[in-house]
Amino acid sequence: MAILTVSQLNRYVAFRLHEDTNLQTVFVRGEIANFKRNFKSGHCYFSVKDEDASVRAVMFRMNAERLPFAPKDGMDVLLQGRVTLYEKGGDYQIQVLDLQPDGVGAQALALQQRREKLAKLGFFDPAHKRQLPKLPQKIGIVTSRSGAALHDMLQILERRYPLAKVCIYPAIVQGDAAPASIAEALRTAGADRCDIILMGRGGGSNEDLSAFQSEAVAEAVFHAPVPVISAVGHETDHCIADEVADLRAPTPSAAAELAVPDRASLLAMLADYRSRLDSAVTSQLTKKQQTLDALLHRLERQSPAQRVQLSEEKLAALTARLTHAAENTLRRAEQQWQLAAGRLEAVSPVAILQRGYALAYRGDTLVRQAESLHPGDTLNIRFSEGSITATVNDVTPDHGGDTDEI
Repeated sequence: MAILTVSQLNRYVAFRLHEDTNLQTVFVRGEIANFKRNFKSGHCYFSVKDEDASVRAVMFRMNAERLPFAPKDGMDVLLQGRVTLYEKGGDYQIQVLDLQPDGVGAQALALQQRREKLAKLGFFDPAHKRQLPKLPQKIGIVTSRSGAALHDMLQILERRYPLAKVCIYPAIVQGDAAPASIAEALRTAGADRCDIILMGRGGGSNEDLSAFQSEAVAEAVFHAPVPVISAVGHETDHCIADEVADLRAPTPSAAAELAVPDRASLLAMLADYRSRLDSAVTSQLTKKQQTLDALLHRLERQSPAQRVQLSEEKLAALTARLTHAAENTLRRAEQQWQLAAGRLEAVSPVAILQRGYALAYRGDTLVRQAESLHPGDTLNIRFSEGSITATVNDVTPDHGGDTDEI
């Protein structure tokens, strides 16, 4: 028997494994362990194990890139491959050609994993949802140009809100090229400065709607610079794009209704605003007029002419009061004078003379007693009317008898 080198032995074993048709296509069920992906080469290295044993496995990039899900440790899988020998290490392994989750479909698992990934990135966070514009001026529609959804949306937009400009961004909505086409149309609509984007298509099978489950579309919706309304399929259809969008509509027609206000409602609202504005303006004008009138009144009161007029009126009032007071004073003085004159008149010599009496003067001296005279004195006797000059012949003293005769 020939002596072999290690390399020769491993090469022989590899050859024998390759020649065994039973090992060229094997199906193995097990649990993934120690999974690693070489990001430079794209190859995947892991082990498949059960309760009693494990075997190494390798999946080259060409096959790994076709996987719709991401393999992970602890995942139960069903793999298809062929048994080979890694000659350099002397280890036999399974070269995996296809890999499927055991117990759940690959597409379902891929969708679940995609949701989990996007959730961690915040794609479904309500905090990222934006408010729709109340009066959009430019509306973008991302859908198939030949689909019935486009016709329905255009008809509703024209009926409800003809003021807006509607731009169509055609996209492939079904098939392998659909995700990239929809994502590119969304980016174009955002760059074209639309105020809002409507994205959707009519109903179909899960396979028909799969483009709206893609990560590419989800990223384009999330990073759109304006709000996006997603309307994919019928009301019962739900996809990742619906959850990422700012608002989900059950149908494309409903999306058009949610995107714009109704013209009739707008006209009614404008009429109400006009009425309220008219009332507010009228009220403000009334208040301002009242304020202006008050200011004018104050200005008139403070003007020089008004102040002169007020001063003149005040002076006239004071003059009237002074005149009235002077008249009252004169009247009282006159009454007092008349009263005093009456009293004086009552004791006046003239009054006495008018009653038949006369006054005798010797020179300028009033003669009060006969005894003060001497015979031969000259007297001036004054009557109430006129006077005489007399000479004293004899003096008779008064002894209580009749009046002396001169």
